[in-house]
Amino acid sequence: MSAFVITLLGAESTGKTTLAHRLGAALAARGERVAVVEEYLREFCVREARMPLVHEQRLIAAEQTRRIAAAAASHDVVVADTSALMIAVYSDHVFGDTSLYEEALAAHARADLTLLTALDLPWQADGPIRDGPHVREPVDAKVRAALARAALAWAVLFGQGEARLDNALAAVERARNPADRDDGRPRWQWVCERCGEAGCERHRLPPL
Repeated sequence: MSAFVITLLGAESTGKTTLAHRLGAALAARGERVAVVEEYLREFCVREARMPLVHEQRLIAAEQTRRIAAAAASHDVVVADTSALMIAVYSDHVFGDTSLYEEALAAHARADLTLLTALDLPWQADGPIRDGPHVREPVDAKVRAALARAALAWAVLFGQGEARLDNALAAVERARNPADRDDGRPRWQWVCERCGEAGCERHRLPPL
């Protein structure tokens, strides 16, 4: 991949799609060639008017990966509204199928920056595409656990509206200019599998 690839991960109704488009627009306004890659799972659900079956998950994940790679070949920056990893997580959560993780993590590792949307936004219904607020914490935990197992770094995004976008832009700047954040400290990651309180996590996150 030639582009700088930013991938958004997060449970449902945590603002991934909105942020992907706003982040893409903000970066494009700086004169960069930016592609926003939509979530193929959503496209599938709208087209088929149903959620995917277990045997369809791998093809959906592969198509998401293919679209990100295609965009990266002809743009400076790619903002991906999710990656194959979210398909693997949902396949695990819904079907108990963990077979997609290895391939999904390998594909996700090609991203230059992973932004994980926090659970501080209120849940909103979106037809049959969303399961309910009760799935957000377990899905969030599975995403974090998968990233940790693969030793992949991520930045957690909190905030409403402009604050969330500003935090995303700051994370992008730090990732693209690593010398600016070389303070000798290891990059922070959330590792506790019991405490999911946003305030606690925000308190432990070093400033960008």
